[in-house]
Amino acid sequence: MESLLHVITVGVLEQQGNKVTGTILTTTGDYRYLEGIIDGTQLKLSAFSGSSPSLIEAVLTDSIHLTGEFISPGGKVILQAVKSDTAKLPDAYSLTYLKKEYDKLSFTFPDLNGKPVSLDDDKYKGKVVVVTIQGSWCPNCVDEAAFLSPWYKKNKDRGVEIIGLSFERKDDPAFAKERIGKFIKRFDIGYDILFAGIADKKIVAEKLPQLNTFLSFPTTIFIDKDGKVRKIHTGYNGPATGKYYEEFIQEFNDEINVLVNEPKKKEKPVS
Repeated sequence: MESLLHVITVGVLEQQGNKVTGTILTTTGDYRYLEGIIDGTQLKLSAFSGSSPSLIEAVLTDSIHLTGEFISPGGKVILQAVKSDTAKLPDAYSLTYLKKEYDKLSFTFPDLNGKPVSLDDDKYKGKVVVVTIQGSWCPNCVDEAAFLSPWYKKNKDRGVEIIGLSFERKDDPAFAKERIGKFIKRFDIGYDILFAGIADKKIVAEKLPQLNTFLSFPTTIFIDKDGKVRKIHTGYNGPATGKYYEEFIQEFNDEINVLVNEPKKKEKPVS
């Protein structure tokens, strides 16, 4: 089902009797678990993701068209949808990329103890690095952390590191330390998470000027052993998306396997 909220989205819904479940996929992530009922032509779906409860109230105007409202703390948005077996979103690996003059990502942000951390640190040299731009407040980032934390424990000995760049609701180190600390404890995270600033997409773009733009929390960046950015994935398809989640995990593992198995290029001697 293709729908119009803020942007073109894809709804993946399943009906059993009068019960309807599923989610809505967007270019910046999914709406997590939606559940509700259909009564005649009336459809009601809701979800609760911490600070982001949502409600869809819609009407089937005929066998393939749906119209209604998407209601959230941010207000109401008109929803229009048409049933489709071919609806799809743009390639999540095509939306965010490095500007032409760059092939590497560069940043220095403090860890929770205030120590500056950079990709140039010895810990990351010669390793495959996954950088996730996240926030402890972000529902899709929560889903990503639930995947990344156990994955890292199983794969870190292969020469892989993960760095979380966390943008929080306040540009306050004490506030960030408390929120990120709870996030780390909740998911038993063993990889590094740095406090990068306030959760504002314009601020993210300013602090990571190598990126062409910044569209979504999370955004996941794959870096090879030579420090070069190889792929960037915008948004996150979480477990509520079913096959799309499984496809992401397969793609993630495939990319890591390629990067881990590549030899590190020999550095040219300084003349």
